[in-house]
Amino acid sequence: MQGSRNATDIIVWRQFARKGYSAFASLHRQTCIGILSVATLAAFPIPSKGGENCLTDSLFTPSLEGVGEALAEVTVSGTMAPLTQLQSARFVCVLSRQDIEQAAAQSVNDLLKLVTGVDVRQRGGFGIQTDISIDGGTFDQVTLLLNGIDIGNPQTGHLSADFPVSIGDIERIEVLEGAASRVYGGQSFGGAINIVTRHDRDHSVELSLGGGSFGTAEGDGRMSFVTGKFSNRISGGGGRSDGGTLNSGWQKGQLYYQGDYEDDVLRLDWQFGFSKKSYGANTFYSASYPDQYERNQRLMTSFAAETKGKFHFTPQVFWNRSWDNFQLIHGSTFGQNFHRTDVYGIGAGGHFSSSLGRTAFSAKVRHEAILSTNLGCTPQPEGSFYEWSDNRTTISFSLEHNILLKHWIVSAGLMASKTSSIDHRFRFYPGIDIAWRPSQNWKVQFSYNKGFRLPTFTELYYKSPTHEGNRDLKPEHNHSFSLGAERRWKGAEASVRGFYHRGTQMIDWVMYSPDDIYHTAAFHLDNAGIQVLGRMSFPELLGRHTWVGYISAGYTFIHQTKHDAEGVIKSNVAMEYLRHKLTVNLTHRVVNHFSMGWDFRLQERVGNYMSDGRLVPYGSCALLNAKLQWDASRYMIFIQATNITNRRYYDLGSVPQPGIWIMAGAKLKLSL
Repeated sequence: MQGSRNATDIIVWRQFARKGYSAFASLHRQTCIGILSVATLAAFPIPSKGGENCLTDSLFTPSLEGVGEALAEVTVSGTMAPLTQLQSARFVCVLSRQDIEQAAAQSVNDLLKLVTGVDVRQRGGFGIQTDISIDGGTFDQVTLLLNGIDIGNPQTGHLSADFPVSIGDIERIEVLEGAASRVYGGQSFGGAINIVTRHDRDHSVELSLGGGSFGTAEGDGRMSFVTGKFSNRISGGGGRSDGGTLNSGWQKGQLYYQGDYEDDVLRLDWQFGFSKKSYGANTFYSASYPDQYERNQRLMTSFAAETKGKFHFTPQVFWNRSWDNFQLIHGSTFGQNFHRTDVYGIGAGGHFSSSLGRTAFSAKVRHEAILSTNLGCTPQPEGSFYEWSDNRTTISFSLEHNILLKHWIVSAGLMASKTSSIDHRFRFYPGIDIAWRPSQNWKVQFSYNKGFRLPTFTELYYKSPTHEGNRDLKPEHNHSFSLGAERRWKGAEASVRGFYHRGTQMIDWVMYSPDDIYHTAAFHLDNAGIQVLGRMSFPELLGRHTWVGYISAGYTFIHQTKHDAEGVIKSNVAMEYLRHKLTVNLTHRVVNHFSMGWDFRLQERVGNYMSDGRLVPYGSCALLNAKLQWDASRYMIFIQATNITNRRYYDLGSVPQPGIWIMAGAKLKLSL
């Protein structure tokens, strides 16, 4: 490695061996080099050196003294205009490549458990059946992106987290908490999660294999190669397991390709992904049917471009298709459903800098369509495999302006949107983010953003022996407020954030009596909470190699208020949230090339599940994971364990989570 020291002896790595640079530009934008870490939030804007997106506006000239340059050089997904982590007025939590490699995680979804404000509910291991939510919201209220491209599923948010990439493909994960409709559109009701893939500009091959408890085996490989100004990366893998609980075995596979072209005036990015999995869906919809089964496939592709110069033109086009086969009883046609969902869209926008700041604008068209044996309002011709269909088109226009001053950052924007399934009226969703820096090492932030979400096709139309949708559901709306502060020292940082989300027409699956089925209903529901984060890097603090690498901790408290007099005995989604969540992460050396990572999580979930005809509270649980690894220049060997204390707990419904799960494996990288 090559490194340099600033005036305060903080090491900032500029280049990694055998790589052109270490961080990939999210949202298809050129990015300078830098490293971010878990619990690192948006902080103090500083100019960075080189690169198209490193601001050099004359209004933006605070001193670099005492501030780590690395945090200023990676573009994150908090605004329409490209801003770095330190230039953003919003808090954006980032899991870095280092955090990912050291975590005792089995899947992308497991990595998100490290983020204090994220709730990951699963029905089995390896993220096979996972729901992801932010700040006490629901899994349908989060936009999931792959390199800035929306891969959400309008059939149901249960399928949105079917990523066509594995842990080894990821450079970093960005989590934007709070409404973000003016940036990412309708489904960004409660926040957005952007998966940024690796961007190795070399000729190399990487192989990894692993296996462990419950007959689990998986493997994947990736190859990168460069031809002139073209860069290409392709990866694929798969696995299988008997599962750690009853009827939770699975098989999966994925294939992913990403390419780009870049010259002095233009950058092009394209990607293709395919994933396939089948799994036992134990009590997925009801404890009355424990032998449920599901098969999913997803195909996604996108193309984006960006011109360079004074004005950056940023068009993009994408298409996602998913297939879903659900069996209420495995091997039986009773209660069986087939669905095919298509989502495609096109957008064009741009951004430019002036003496007044940085301005961005965009226009987008998004079309969602479904063919189904169960979902939809339009009958298909007689003899068709799919019996029903529905579709809707959303048109949106967005405008944003960012003012970047020495002590102040203001980002304000507005989105106008209309959807064919509602009416032909434009509705407006404003937002403003303000950051004040009284000194170099302090930042105080305030945000207000309005968000909305369209009901999924499942919420509108699903009908089964255990569930009944509601065609009259209206879009959810959210007024999201956030107030926070961050303080940085050499080798340490701390932040506190309070939030209040005022939700109207919030959608949930509820039961009104013990012998009732689930119905979709809407009511007003508010989420309020506070989040505290802290991190300490001992090598940076002491200026030398230390036994302990870093320790970070985070705590989130959430309280809900339901504004509805109608009694509900059981909520299946909106009113089951983590009231308390505490996370602690620690890394340290063992001996020579051996290092150890520890992840501890303590959480208390509000809500209950059905067991033997009675309601049982979820309660609280404490979970401990660990990973021991040997790192060398061309290979890595690891052994990891999740749920080390073999704790029996429930995340969702009446499905017990797996006990201790041990995996071991190795990764080999070869230069071509």
